[in-house]
Amino acid sequence: MPRIDPLLTALVSNRADSVRLSDGDIAHLVKAGTQHPLTRQPLADGQLLILLKEMAPADVAPALGGVDPVEFVYANGEGRFIARVMRQDGTLKAIVSPEPAQGNGSHKEAGNGAHTSAASQPAASQPVAHPAPVEAPVAPAPAPAAAAQHSPPVAAAPASSRPPIDSAARTEIDALLRQLVAEGGSDLHLRVGEPPLLRLHGELKRLENRPRLLPAMTEAMLASIMPDRNFTEFRDTNDTDFAYEIEAVARFRANAFRDHHGAGGVFRVIPAKVATVEDLGITPEVQKLCFLTKGLVLVTGPTGSGKSTTLGGLIDLVNRSRSDHVITIEDPIEFVHVNKKCVITQRQVGLHTGSFKHALRAALREDPDVVLIGELRDLETISIAIETAETGHLVFGTLHTTTAVGTIDRVIDQFPADRQEQIRVMLADSLKGVISQTLCKKIGGGRIAAREILLTIPAVSNLIREGKAFQIPSVMQTSRKLGMIQLGDVLIDLVDKGLVEPQEAYMKCTDKASFTAMLKTRGIDLNLATA
Repeated sequence: MPRIDPLLTALVSNRADSVRLSDGDIAHLVKAGTQHPLTRQPLADGQLLILLKEMAPADVAPALGGVDPVEFVYANGEGRFIARVMRQDGTLKAIVSPEPAQGNGSHKEAGNGAHTSAASQPAASQPVAHPAPVEAPVAPAPAPAAAAQHSPPVAAAPASSRPPIDSAARTEIDALLRQLVAEGGSDLHLRVGEPPLLRLHGELKRLENRPRLLPAMTEAMLASIMPDRNFTEFRDTNDTDFAYEIEAVARFRANAFRDHHGAGGVFRVIPAKVATVEDLGITPEVQKLCFLTKGLVLVTGPTGSGKSTTLGGLIDLVNRSRSDHVITIEDPIEFVHVNKKCVITQRQVGLHTGSFKHALRAALREDPDVVLIGELRDLETISIAIETAETGHLVFGTLHTTTAVGTIDRVIDQFPADRQEQIRVMLADSLKGVISQTLCKKIGGGRIAAREILLTIPAVSNLIREGKAFQIPSVMQTSRKLGMIQLGDVLIDLVDKGLVEPQEAYMKCTDKASFTAMLKTRGIDLNLATA
């Protein structure tokens, strides 16, 4: 049964005019021009599209979620309904209302392009919350009749298959990606109206010897390397993520998008060879986390801080040292691991599985020993990850946080207030380590990782359990001999070794007042430093 059906049952039983659905919002019943809350939990991003695809006819489903409005007819045991789907300010919305009686301008299956679908696809996501009783009215909404008056015509059939690959465009983008690797850059940026740009040692550099990109050429270059699934997604939603590989050169994590100039893309280099923990300078204390039989290990930091490289090195150590089953869930797959002592299963979200949480639930039935989650994106994924770590598996994951203590707070704050006490207890038992890192420009060129390390000892576990995470830095300060270190101490060590300029370290630290004091004890006064 499509998960929209309980909402339609509430629509009929309350004799309402329509159900209004929107990504990021709860469902509402509209009756006599007034909206009433229908569910307690908002739809997660992308969940509305899944609901609509369950009820839409097969020839209409591919057009859902695009920029053009879509209209179709759906039938179930409650009757027949008209679904009108559109995007407003980038948000997917839908209005579902009972079909008018025949003879009053109703949609017919023949002659007007409307469709009826009583069948559904299998459920693919967390069920929508059961409809709650209609509550007090909230913000008023236009009457369904008014909405119908402005509703678009039924969408045409989906666009034809993709055009032939432009071989000249593919040659051009391959040449740019080869140049990126040859010059030791990390990212290639393609923007209409600009020449290609490379990020070298953390800074963008325009390739002035190349012409400014025109819309048609940029579009052709991106389309020439996109898999079919991503080409369709890009056409329908205006952005997509995928991986691309040039044999014997490197793999690339790609994002294609549209902005007000036209199509654009960013390509991140994923080295063909997985860096080892020895190459990365990962400490023995952190390496020991790879030999745990259960627990949660988080690698955190801002975008572009090298989280994927660090995780790749840790998984490589597991692969070389243990005889286990490792499952990685990524979007897209970055480092490709060849089986050594371990068997490694790598799954890509959107290609091999619908979402991180679906793949993580399935992983529990696939006899894993170690699970890597490319990104802990939402509450449910975090919840399943903690449960997985508690039940005898070693789980690695990433978050976009800048400090170890901030990571703990972020995880707990993801949950409703009435669950946070329980999560503190679970996290206190399951969290084994947090590696928070950032990249600094090295003196003389290149970049170096500065890693803050938190290892969970009984004192740390007790502070997490008691809701006193703010006291953890004090424990880290006195536990350096155990392998823990705060970001400020890492950065001052890099300054002392002559690897990083004081100003660069100052810009990367989080506790600037304390860091400035440490610099002053060394006779360094940053008069021009700003917070």
